Amino acid sequence: MVRFSVSLDRELLEGFDRMRARRGYQCRSEAIRDLIRDKLVETDSQDPMQEVVGSLTLLYHHDTRGLKDTLTELQHHRHGLVLSTLHLHLDHDHCLEILVLRGSSAGVRELADSLSSLKGVLHGRLTVTSTGRRLA
Repeated sequence: MVRFSVSLDRELLEGFDRMRARRGYQCRSEAIRDLIRDKLVETDSQDPMQEVVGSLTLLYHHDTRGLKDTLTELQHHRHGLVLSTLHLHLDHDHCLEILVLRGSSAGVRELADSLSSLKGVLHGRLTVTSTGRRLA
């Protein structure tokens, strides 16, 4: 471990301590480490060639003509990116599909955008993280 000091104004430190307590961190150091990791993941994931993993959550109206077939076709076309899917029937009209993706940041984002923008998809959200190799 390397120790370093940080100077903050009182209001910023108090806000940080409230956030730290709310999220259950026992010490400032672990909370700061997680903030740094989060920023490193965010920065790395902006590199189009960086390998990432992510989850894409899609909420859609299941009766939209051709939507299920198009979702399946696009996933099969990019099968190298799709590790797993989970499909849930929320009610008579709506389905939730969660895809676990892995590949280049550009490829993962491209697939997420193409699926999220389909007619009948009511909401799509991609969450991207690191494979962990660069954070060890």
